[in-house]
Amino acid sequence: MTTTPPLLEMRGIVKSFPGVQALRGVDLSLCAGEVLALLGENGAGKSTLIKVLGGAHRADAGVLAIDGRETPFDSPQDSRRAGVAVIYQEFNLVPGLTAVENIFLGQEVTRAGFVARRQERARAAALFQRLGVEIDLDAPCRRLTTAQQQLVEIAKALAFEARIIVMDEPSAALTAHEVARLFEIIRELKRQGIGIIYISHRLEEVFAIADRVTVLRDGRNVGERPIQRITRNEMIELMVGRELKDEFPARSVTPGAVRLEVRGLRRGRAVRDVSFTVRRGEILALTGLVGAGRTETVRLIFGADAREAGDVLVDGRVVAIRSPQNAIAAGIGLLTEDRKLQGLVLGHSVRENFGLPNLDWLSRRGFVQLGTEREEFGRYVERLKIKVPDQEQRAGNLSGGNQQKVVLAKWLARNCDVLIFDEPTRGIDVGAKYEIYLLLNELAAAGKAVVMISSELPEVLGMADRILVLHEGRVTGEIADARRATQEQIMQLAVA
Repeated sequence: MTTTPPLLEMRGIVKSFPGVQALRGVDLSLCAGEVLALLGENGAGKSTLIKVLGGAHRADAGVLAIDGRETPFDSPQDSRRAGVAVIYQEFNLVPGLTAVENIFLGQEVTRAGFVARRQERARAAALFQRLGVEIDLDAPCRRLTTAQQQLVEIAKALAFEARIIVMDEPSAALTAHEVARLFEIIRELKRQGIGIIYISHRLEEVFAIADRVTVLRDGRNVGERPIQRITRNEMIELMVGRELKDEFPARSVTPGAVRLEVRGLRRGRAVRDVSFTVRRGEILALTGLVGAGRTETVRLIFGADAREAGDVLVDGRVVAIRSPQNAIAAGIGLLTEDRKLQGLVLGHSVRENFGLPNLDWLSRRGFVQLGTEREEFGRYVERLKIKVPDQEQRAGNLSGGNQQKVVLAKWLARNCDVLIFDEPTRGIDVGAKYEIYLLLNELAAAGKAVVMISSELPEVLGMADRILVLHEGRVTGEIADARRATQEQIMQLAVA
């Protein structure tokens, strides 16, 4: 009796970089028409393994086989010719080109030396029809939504007949409706015999779409399970290497006096007469659907956008905030939703990023005191367990979890009285999430006023003392005791 080999097999994959053993003999297999969830903490080796599969890195040892035939990949072109497509979290599209032009970029359909525009357009339309979606073929990709750009990436993979598609955090910037549509498309690709490797930190999505789970930890494969034979807690324990009894750390705190008060904040239709208070030692969650006005509200508090009306008070005193500098001087810190674009300067070192909002006390006579800066940052590297080879490492080279910790470090060093966290655990593994939860509790226990924006309702219910729900720029409800609330209560207010 003959057994059909897997569509993809990676055996004993080893990869090292100077000072780092990224992969230590990793095995992975994928069958045709299967969705394999690849899980692991930041730094577990997922990205390196996918770059080996995509031809961006060459393995130091190990075997890579397609349909049972050993197929070494020395370049991305080799991987592509073998039918592998990797859709990274940051899309590989040219913003100024149309969907059709992006799909066939580098593999243009030509006739007599000229690009056959009509033929390309017809093929692109057929690809989107195969996916069951409609896209404006003539619009520049920069004008498409994130979900539409993702569809262009999937169509591009199908254009060169990819049989293996890797999706790296595909839902990170999608709404719940867009995620549901993405899952429909993935199921259709499964029916067509395409194998999908799905990388996500959102475990609820893994249970919704995956057939099987492979977990990496410290560069090793530490477990494989069919999705029906693994629980959420077992997944987490495989990822972090220890028993995690509670996903959200317990705390007991009695909030003090009002530390932050917002009165009648307004900016167009994005923020309409928003008022609330946050007390010392309290964690207030702002939640709601995408477009509810959560981020817009905190940007007004921080002075990143100009408000049309409203006041901000810290410890009972109105503070004039016309810029982020005014907010920082008033003791307010904001950890932005997009750490890559707004929270860090990726091309600079982690030490320099740490120093940016702290130059007033790290400088003397116009010069940064490098010794003091290194010493102070070193304290936070140890306190927050930031995994970085040295302080001169570029911020862009760190994992998402460690990038977030660097952002945290620079604001903690300012000792702000009010800290606003906009999606603090987005794109971060469960182990790093738990560390951030512990830090939020520690800040509240120290008397800080903490505002947390989160789209993850279990996180809101598990971490907040009070919940403020927004819809279309307005506050539609407040839940005074978050621990007794339900997701259904929040959703009813969110769609009000």
